[in-house]
Amino acid sequence: MNVAYVSHADCGRHDTGWKHPEHVGRLRAISRALRNDPDLFANLVHHEGRHASQEELAISHEPEYVERVREMAEGGGGQLDPDTVISEGSWDAATAAAGCLLDAVDMAFDGRATRAYCAVRPPGHHALRARGMGFCLFGNVALAARYARVRSLADRILIVDWDVHHGNGTQALVQAERDIRFISLHQWPWYPGTGRADERGPFANVWNIPMAAGLRAGEYAEALVRAIDAATTDFRPDLVLVSCGFDSLRGDPLGGFTFELADMEMLTRELVTRAEGWCGGRMIVALEGGYDPDRVGEGSVAIMRSLL
Repeated sequence: MNVAYVSHADCGRHDTGWKHPEHVGRLRAISRALRNDPDLFANLVHHEGRHASQEELAISHEPEYVERVREMAEGGGGQLDPDTVISEGSWDAATAAAGCLLDAVDMAFDGRATRAYCAVRPPGHHALRARGMGFCLFGNVALAARYARVRSLADRILIVDWDVHHGNGTQALVQAERDIRFISLHQWPWYPGTGRADERGPFANVWNIPMAAGLRAGEYAEALVRAIDAATTDFRPDLVLVSCGFDSLRGDPLGGFTFELADMEMLTRELVTRAEGWCGGRMIVALEGGYDPDRVGEGSVAIMRSLL
């Protein structure tokens, strides 16, 4: 069973500044942690992803918005909102982040790597069809799901999001697709203020799990496993996608959840086991939030070990 580590050097070109929570040090911490684990390093398929084309980005985003991001980056950058930065290198970074996910989808179906961990930035689960927000420019995971369906690689897709913030962008981009099911575990009340439990989508294909901060760590993971089982009672996905936010870990500066690494390892193994039964193990994990770089590095290694 091949597991890929998918990344692209251009993801480091998204320059938010070192005072911004979503800075390039997050990716550097992953590379450092991986180098410090030579056994894991040797057992992964190392793959540099590609850039998504504007036509591919338009699968999920308005072409006018895609062009606006490109023009802003080429013009030296700016702010999409008070939190969301575009720098001169952000177009290359954002298209590389999306392209890494698309490559991982192709690899999952052509046999090169059944599972993958995509170490990418900027993150994506807040990006809307015509607007970036919450540090996100393009909806990497939502785009990967829709790409798999457009390319007729998969009919049914399960997306699981355990970032501490609700994946409002992913929900908005996929909820009109009857055969994509979306599960989001997130802190409530918290940014971006969406993700009520009664938000089910037009085809009842959305499972939101809003939970309070500061609960016993295991309560979050247990609630998410219950939701996964509920969402797949009558649904056998061809591909599993995970929005992995390490801001759910205890002590993250932008969240109040109390996850430990053991909880994320357990969740990953649970999904791997289910994916083996559903779809031959096809599963892709993508980096979303997480703003303590050392914990992002440790967590990424833990997830990759669980994928193996």
